[in-house]
Amino acid sequence: MLSFVEIDHVDKVFPLANGAKYIALKNVDLNIQKGEFITLIGHSGCGKSTLLNMVAGLEQPSAGGVILEGKLVTAPGPERMVVFQNYSLLPWMTVRQNIALAVNRVFRDLPKGERRGIVEQHIDLVSLRPAADKLPAQLSGGMKQRVAIARALAIRPKMLLLDEPFGALDALTRGGLQEQLMKICQESKVTCLMVTHDVDEALLLSDRIVMLTNGPAAQIGQILEVPIPRPRDRHSVVNHPSYYSLRSEMIYFLDQQKRSKQKKSIKAAAIASHGLEKINLSLGFIPLTDCAPLVVAQEKGFFAKYGLTEVTLNR
Repeated sequence: MLSFVEIDHVDKVFPLANGAKYIALKNVDLNIQKGEFITLIGHSGCGKSTLLNMVAGLEQPSAGGVILEGKLVTAPGPERMVVFQNYSLLPWMTVRQNIALAVNRVFRDLPKGERRGIVEQHIDLVSLRPAADKLPAQLSGGMKQRVAIARALAIRPKMLLLDEPFGALDALTRGGLQEQLMKICQESKVTCLMVTHDVDEALLLSDRIVMLTNGPAAQIGQILEVPIPRPRDRHSVVNHPSYYSLRSEMIYFLDQQKRSKQKKSIKAAAIASHGLEKINLSLGFIPLTDCAPLVVAQEKGFFAKYGLTEVTLNR
């Protein structure tokens, strides 16, 4: 069976200002089937958003490639819509106008009445009929994100890419939007790739959870299958026999990655403190402003704790 999306042995390298290179992702290989909901999870800096941006066509791999329905992804396209954490709404346009902007751009050959019908359908899809003529400044965070989701779905994409879309919302609003997104995706059968830090969110929404190791050179550490049948709701997910074992496995993986990162930091500090790598650090400050925290840190041994034995404060 051919995959809908192939992430084929992808590397991503960023050049640094000093001429060095930072390897963000190394040899990432993942196949996504049509209609699947895949979640990327891992600690900050592991390349989750970078990987999503490459699928979106916003970034290009340094090696390997992203293939969508047999075609190499080289640029953004209307078949892949991205929903960001910060809503990305035009502040001078109403809810209706923000959604219509995308519809009119992609479906410019459709009759005006048909385009208007698509806009109105998606306003109802996210339950925003009472707010259809309001500006973003008049909406709550949850309502803004519903507009962003409606706008993304209104152009009928083959794939929905979600970069921590609910990360800035309170727990109650986030829970409601998770349920709404799950229902919409189940009904529309759209393929989804989502970045999250939330273990419970991943279990609620996903068919598979892709756990990434720490960067640099982050890789896929483990892939969890979520055998909870659809259609789902939060109650059925939490009460499924596999829920807590899957949750524990995810937390264990993330904890192991955290411990690994801490060990590397301790090892680096130990090397410095034993003279194998002596670090001299000179810190400048403006008098009467930011000096006090630096002086206190030096007196309390904060610098020495991390292997910075030779710290000089310069006025």
